[in-house]
Amino acid sequence: MERLVFTIFVTALHILTPGVSSASSSFNVMNYGAVGDGRADDSAAFLKAWEAACKAPSRNPTLIIPEKKIFLLNPVTFSGPCNSTSIYVLMSADIVAPNSKMAWNGFHINRWLAFTNVNGLNIIGSGTINGRGHAWWSNPCLHKVPKALTFYGCNGLVLKGIRHINSQRNHITISNCDDVTVSNLHISAPGTSPNTDGIDISGSTNVRIRDSFIGTGDDCVAISAGSSRINITGIECGPGHGISIGSLGAGENDKVEEVQVRNCTFKGTMTGVRIKTWQGSVGYARKISFEKIRFIRADSPIIIDQYYCPEGVNCKNETSGIKISDITYSSISGTSITDKVINLSCDQNVGCNNIQFRYVYIKSTVPGKKAYCSTFNAHGNYTHTRPVVTGLLP
Repeated sequence: MERLVFTIFVTALHILTPGVSSASSSFNVMNYGAVGDGRADDSAAFLKAWEAACKAPSRNPTLIIPEKKIFLLNPVTFSGPCNSTSIYVLMSADIVAPNSKMAWNGFHINRWLAFTNVNGLNIIGSGTINGRGHAWWSNPCLHKVPKALTFYGCNGLVLKGIRHINSQRNHITISNCDDVTVSNLHISAPGTSPNTDGIDISGSTNVRIRDSFIGTGDDCVAISAGSSRINITGIECGPGHGISIGSLGAGENDKVEEVQVRNCTFKGTMTGVRIKTWQGSVGYARKISFEKIRFIRADSPIIIDQYYCPEGVNCKNETSGIKISDITYSSISGTSITDKVINLSCDQNVGCNNIQFRYVYIKSTVPGKKAYCSTFNAHGNYTHTRPVVTGLLP
């Protein structure tokens, strides 16, 4: 069915582009020397096809990555800006990463596939991007591991229908972008794979993520500094570390605001919905809502942690911190494998303000264990919530 929709879309794209022939607006990587046998390096062919599409004077130029092929790509960056206000990548093949780390010699170690400064980019299809991350997951220096698919400075971005598996590090990174729609993705990696976040967002605005499955070894979605107006809905998350705001505070002035997480299910995740900040910085996380959330055997479903220090070594003890305010949890239910289902650990100097709980019901799956919450320096109120949020200050 997906391939039928894909074919119809390709046909409609040309029909709805008056005055432009298929020959002048479509750029098939096979016509630029790609082999597609999963062994030959097709990077140069993809770059040639991309350059032709990006420079094309036609409306809606389209890069075709055809079905029934496996394309091996070394680290490659597809750069803009392009001549057209919109450019399409129609992908129904599989793209695989090199098996050897040596392929990154001479390339930026931080990324595998990247699109930079391409406005109106639409990547649509039913293909698979396979990072072959197993060779990297034992690397002790996780910051020297490539992110599979990076978008930087891509406004008006649409990403739909692609399958992403076994990234070396983050599967999808969205940075310094505005007006982004991500939908109908399937992102997966083993729950034990380190730092394989599903989608990471930083410095971006007006981002919509919806109707997708994300199950990896780290955050299903992570929202970092400089991001605002983020809407996440219809996500099935697990395994993984849930949906996280942060960590914030590593920069000098980290800010996140206007985030809505709605109609999401967390199954067997290490955490659920989480806000995490370091001590010793300035900035804020505010106007954030978690609504209509379901937990199924999650660990630590609701967390605010303003003492975030994952290594537990040389942790800061500062008087300044990220200000957290206007956080709403509503219409939330489900089960937790631990009895501490709500944990609000707010900075002793900054605190958390206007934290609202409405119709929140979470219970422990452990026989005979009564679920409870833990709060420190959190201010707000609750109604129709079990367990009762004791210690929540007015």
